[in-house]
Amino acid sequence: MNFTISRVALQGAVAAMLMLTNPLPAHAHCDTLDGPVIAEARAALETGDVTPLLKWVPVEDEGEIRAALDQALQVRTLSDSARELADRYFFENLVRIHRAGEGAPYTGLKPTGDSHSPESAADLALAEGTIDGLAARIAEHATAGVRERYTAVVAAKKLAGESVEAGRAYVAAYVDYVHYILGLHNAIEGAGGHETQH
Repeated sequence: MNFTISRVALQGAVAAMLMLTNPLPAHAHCDTLDGPVIAEARAALETGDVTPLLKWVPVEDEGEIRAALDQALQVRTLSDSARELADRYFFENLVRIHRAGEGAPYTGLKPTGDSHSPESAADLALAEGTIDGLAARIAEHATAGVRERYTAVVAAKKLAGESVEAGRAYVAAYVDYVHYILGLHNAIEGAGGHETQH
């Protein structure tokens, strides 16, 4: 396998890379209540302007988003509880349609995200105007993961001939090592997005 890991290429692998080493399920950033989709939806509910939201949905679904915003704007004037219900209705429809456009299932709105999540780190880099710190952290994390698995497979290989059990331990370490590198390679080469999070 011949490939070069550059710091710039690693920026596209943020979510996929950290998912490889984190046993917790990853949440899609777009379905959290503090994600960028909901932030723009909140602004649209205040201004009544749907235009900034349309970039989040396919062209063929624009009409549904326009209608959902119109309905929400009408209902939310009735009472505080109606406002809360209308906002939730609008958020859920927007996120559902956005995720369908990305080929991902809608599994409901998630609470405010983890400030240490890969998605939050990616957003912070955009806000700071530099990818250097994030790319360096990802490269360090990837290097540590490769070294750890390499060390384990080398140690297991030395004992592999001693028994069937030792041979199986070697094979397990080898498979983990190769799959980790393959996962990094696929992430860097562009396999990513919502469909890889599920």
